[in-house]
Amino acid sequence: MDHIQEAFKQRLHDKGIEITSSQIDQFEIYYKELVEWNEKMNLTGITDREQVYTKHFYDSVSLAFYVNMNDVKMMADIGSGAGFPGIPLKICFPQLELTIIDSLNKRIKFLEHIAQETGLQHVQLLHGRAEDWARKPEHRDKYDLVTARAVAKLAVLNEFCLPYVKVGGIFAAMKGSSPDDEIKEASRSLKELKGKLQRVEHFTLPIEESERHIIVINKTAGTPGKYPRKAGTALKTPL
Repeated sequence: MDHIQEAFKQRLHDKGIEITSSQIDQFEIYYKELVEWNEKMNLTGITDREQVYTKHFYDSVSLAFYVNMNDVKMMADIGSGAGFPGIPLKICFPQLELTIIDSLNKRIKFLEHIAQETGLQHVQLLHGRAEDWARKPEHRDKYDLVTARAVAKLAVLNEFCLPYVKVGGIFAAMKGSSPDDEIKEASRSLKELKGKLQRVEHFTLPIEESERHIIVINKTAGTPGKYPRKAGTALKTPL
């Protein structure tokens, strides 16, 4: 391990998360493939190695500082892009059964490659709109934990994500700056989609100390039949 990997491992250790040398190897494969594929398609604006380990890998795993991942069996990552936060969490917690949904097939192909190269098992990668997959019985009201990182405003995310969460499960929206205004705007969508705000966690990333927030929402009842509305509606006319 070099100093970047050692610092990454130590920071996770400080938060109670232990990773092995083979898991460090998986992160390094992920980094190298991300940079290589990024030359052919737009996956990330961040390619500096230390920044990827901090702003993508550590930031993704930060969800586990506030949600007990040992209680999670089935997890869905909606609009995952280059695999964040789903793939870093899966590397750290191999027991997770991870489903990633993304609307761009090129990104799904990249993630299929990452899963193969890193040897990750029980990863389901689905191409399509979140609203369409949420209508399928095998995904509706089924997941212990659903996440979305930097995808859309909370009023929209609630309609994208809460239909996947099982009753008693958690939706965790990962945000940058303070989400107070978004939370106010999302009050109707929470009520309609049977979500209840549990708490908002706040922390800063190492080194650059940029702000991060995680909105933790509980699912209180099954998703009403009229939601989600047809693809594209939530973005145009949020609840």
